[in-house]
This record gives sequence, structure tokens and C-alpha cells, in this order.
Amino acid sequence: MTGQTFDKERVHFNVAKLKKGGQNFEIDVDPNMAIAFKEGKNVGIADVLKVEQIFSDVKKGMLASETQMKQIFGTPDVFEVAKIIIDKGELPLTAEYKNKLREEKRKQIINIIHRNGVDPQTHIPHPPDRIANAMEEVKFKVDEFKPIQQQMQEALKKIRVVLPIKFEVKEIAIKIPAAYAAKSYSVVNSFGKILRDEWQKDGSWIVVLEMPAGLEEDFYDKVNAMCHGEIESKVLKIR
Repeated sequence: MTGQTFDKERVHFNVAKLKKGGQNFEIDVDPNMAIAFKEGKNVGIADVLKVEQIFSDVKKGMLASETQMKQIFGTPDVFEVAKIIIDKGELPLTAEYKNKLREEKRKQIINIIHRNGVDPQTHIPHPPDRIANAMEEVKFKVDEFKPIQQQMQEALKKIRVVLPIKFEVKEIAIKIPAAYAAKSYSVVNSFGKILRDEWQKDGSWIVVLEMPAGLEEDFYDKVNAMCHGEIESKVLKIR
């Protein structure tokens, strides 16, 4: 029943919580186990819970009403409700996990800038290490919760002070010999948007591809390796 209390001396406050139907539902968890469970790893819900109870307020030791759980979740079963809280609710994150999230986002931000950005004078992409060093130099701090695109724009604005960079798109025409044309389609398509293409009478393939300028070098490396260097290419536009 709502208002029932639990022995707070036994409770360790690593709280996963979910607000649903105007009510608060909380569980006390092992943070690492909760994250592993949410990620679909081989962890049982019993291993996640430190206390096999559903609370309305863990810190006050107030247990949630079984009647409300049945009304809102369709069951008063502690384990079933706990699974929903972990899946849909807010989890406590360990410092280690927060660091992991920040590092993953940092790499994604660097990769986006590398793939899309070039030196405006040479039109050559900056290496990832150079972008990473620029982020360090301007003391850009990655936030584990903010969206990647938002942080990428913030990082770009700051690093432009120390690293000339411009986002460019290129239109590239490429001719691939008949021997490699069919199997190269998926590779070519993965680098950008095919604007137009044409199959020649000799079986060769001519395609005009729009791609981020930072991918140009990788594109040539990949296609040349597949076609043993037997391609023809030309940059049609830079914008």
C-alpha cells in the first residue's frame, strides 16, 4: 500500500526511476548490472535489484502501491515492473559509464568533422588526430547527454579559432570498367548520393556521386583497390 515504509538502513541509493500515470516508481539497483540489462546482456533482473521492492520514494523508504502498479503496469509483480522501469526510465550512471559515453561521442564528433570538413585552402580533409588535438586545445568538453549533432556544431565553432575548416560537398564523376562495375555499386553508393549514372555499351559504369569532401580520399582508396586502379575520375563541383 502507498505510505508503507521499508527499512531504510538496508537501502543503497542507486535509484532507477520512472514517472507514469502521475505516480513515481523507483527501484534500488546495481548501476552496472542495470546498464548491462538495458543493453540486452545476459543479466537477470534479480541480479539488478539490490532490494526486491518497488518504491514510490527510495530515499524515504516509501513502497509503491501494488494496486497502482496493477492499474498502471498491468501487474503488481516486482520483477516485471522493475524491467519496465529499467527499459523506459532513468538509470543511475556510474562515473565509468559516463566516461565511456563521453569517449564514444567524442569519437563520433571527430569522425563527422573529419568526413565533412576540409582545409578551405587545400580542400584536403584534416586528419582525425588534428581535429582531436584542436578540441583539446580549445578545451571542448563533450557532454554525455547532449545530441551528437548539437555538440558537433558547438565543437566546430570553437575549433575554427585554431583550425581552419570548412564543410564542403563534392560532385565526382567516375568511370568503372565493366569487369568491376556490378560489384562496385554498393561501395560507391555507401559513400554518398548517386545523382545520375549510365551503363555504357562496353559494360562500364559512369556515375556522378555527391559526397562529403572529407570522404574523397577514402573513396578513391576503396574504389581503386577494388578496381586495381583502373578507374577514371573527375571532380565536377565543389560547394
